Amino acid sequence: MTDTAHSTDTAEGTDTAAGVDPTYRDASLPIDERVENLLGQMTLEEKAGLFFQTMITMSQDGELAPADPVFGLPSNEEYVIGKGMTHFNVLGSAPTAELMAEWHNRLQELAAGTRLGIPVTISSDPRHSFSDNPLAGMMAGPFSSWPETIGLAAIRDEALVERFGDIARQEYAAVGIRVALHPQIDLATEPRWGRQVATFGEDADLTSRLGAAYIRGFQGAELGPDSVATMTKHFPGGGPQLDGEDAHFAYGREQVYPGGQFELHLKPFEAAFEAGTSQIMPYYGMPVGTEHEEVGFGFNKSVITGLLRERYGFDGIVCTDWGLISDSEIMGQPFPARAWGVEHLSPRERMRKILDAGADQFGGEAIPELLLDLVRSGEVSEQRLDVSARRLLREKFRLGLFDRPLVDAKKAAALVGSEEFRAAGEAAQRSSITVLTNTAGESGAPVLPLATGLRLYVEGIDHAVAAEYGTVVASPVDADIAIVRTHAPFEVRATTFENFFHQGSLDFTEEAVSHLREIAATVPTIVAVHLDRPAILTPIVDAPAAIVADYGANARALLDVLTGAAQPLGKLPFDLPSSMAAVEASREDVPFDTKDPLFRFGHGLSY
Repeated sequence: MTDTAHSTDTAEGTDTAAGVDPTYRDASLPIDERVENLLGQMTLEEKAGLFFQTMITMSQDGELAPADPVFGLPSNEEYVIGKGMTHFNVLGSAPTAELMAEWHNRLQELAAGTRLGIPVTISSDPRHSFSDNPLAGMMAGPFSSWPETIGLAAIRDEALVERFGDIARQEYAAVGIRVALHPQIDLATEPRWGRQVATFGEDADLTSRLGAAYIRGFQGAELGPDSVATMTKHFPGGGPQLDGEDAHFAYGREQVYPGGQFELHLKPFEAAFEAGTSQIMPYYGMPVGTEHEEVGFGFNKSVITGLLRERYGFDGIVCTDWGLISDSEIMGQPFPARAWGVEHLSPRERMRKILDAGADQFGGEAIPELLLDLVRSGEVSEQRLDVSARRLLREKFRLGLFDRPLVDAKKAAALVGSEEFRAAGEAAQRSSITVLTNTAGESGAPVLPLATGLRLYVEGIDHAVAAEYGTVVASPVDADIAIVRTHAPFEVRATTFENFFHQGSLDFTEEAVSHLREIAATVPTIVAVHLDRPAILTPIVDAPAAIVADYGANARALLDVLTGAAQPLGKLPFDLPSSMAAVEASREDVPFDTKDPLFRFGHGLSY
């Protein structure tokens, strides 16, 4: 039996359930009519299940996944049947796109067997970035591999970003992922902030243009059955973190505006609304010293209802960031709820405050029983639930999930990670690479592009790959050129989870500086720095023959640019500060605010 046939059978089986009016399944009717028909038949329990979106495990064999003791997650059946939930953020990946699609279909079949057969909506964090930081952007797996979002900003090409969005849309939809928990259009105005790798940098105009293109690529001209909905984040801008510390953690809970630039951080969201983003996620942070209540944005009525709903007229879905209500455990460590400013409230009080603020969904939570208790106790009205339930159901209908719940697993196998899509991603990796310095060699000509057939000493590059471009030697003293790949610095923090977020000082250690300068004193050296954050290059800038930046690029992409097989097109998406003193003196909410930066936004050399 084909997937399409199975989908029809499942729908018919649900339609004949006792006491169920199947009008909502009639695709010829207006969506609003279908929504009202379905909503009118839902029990309080069925409505409550809509309000929760949390992580779900994907099996490795295409079947439903059992409980996961490592992440403390229940089985797929417990979520859908036991808790009545229908929105999930998928964790991890199966070995192939075909198995991902098959797992999705089994999950949809499970949902189709419930009383009303409400289909599940699967969301995902970014999956297309070439990255070794699993929380900055999930590993690409079977998907095409592109630079991080900050690398797309380095290319500065709206058409390319929209093309990326369209390819990612096709790959997501092929395996059943219908909501992108991105783009992240925060302005990276604090150079130390650990999440700027997933932004478009610190310039409001560039972020606005590229963010809108990204949304158009995923959603199309309007949200429909071929779209992937975008949950644009983090309203009203998550960049101005006090001292750059991230709001996942209590020490980073405050967002500050010493430069009075609250309005500037709204500008990219205005472009996102114009592009039609269907969902919004507020950030964890709590605004300090503004007109708004000093509580996390997910609890903040003047931000969600006042700014988002009333000022901007946004009537799409608002989903909180993950884990605002319940304490949890991550990687064996206690992890308190990110209830900044309302830590003193109980979970039920936090939930009520989020609903009063105007949000529709609780991200990272799976406690519909608490919502049921709030309604039955009279603390929250069922009419309030209906307001959000309409939005959540409307999107399922607009995405065509009731009409086409299953995907074609064979098509997914052919489309996801196709040769065309992979080539496009790797071309973008090459295009994003930014040449910062390129000094003259012994011949008087700039060292880049490199000649072929050189003896290469490499660090941070697989020797087998480097051997495709020259003869790899074991020591700098035997080399014609050295190529050293390194990362922007960060401070090691106390827990494993914290260290997924690169935070703190942007200074290289003395040992790292000494090592790089020693190699550069021995042989002409190219230093390639992965800029997931700005790095302070002042102590080494005069030593290498060339310094280049990447934002998520494989070794071949880098070496293609270094050897001139591809042209360097990247431009810096942020300033590179000259010192930590300049960073510490800058204002968190003001772009381009460090004194005498070493390299300016937009800097990038070509051959």
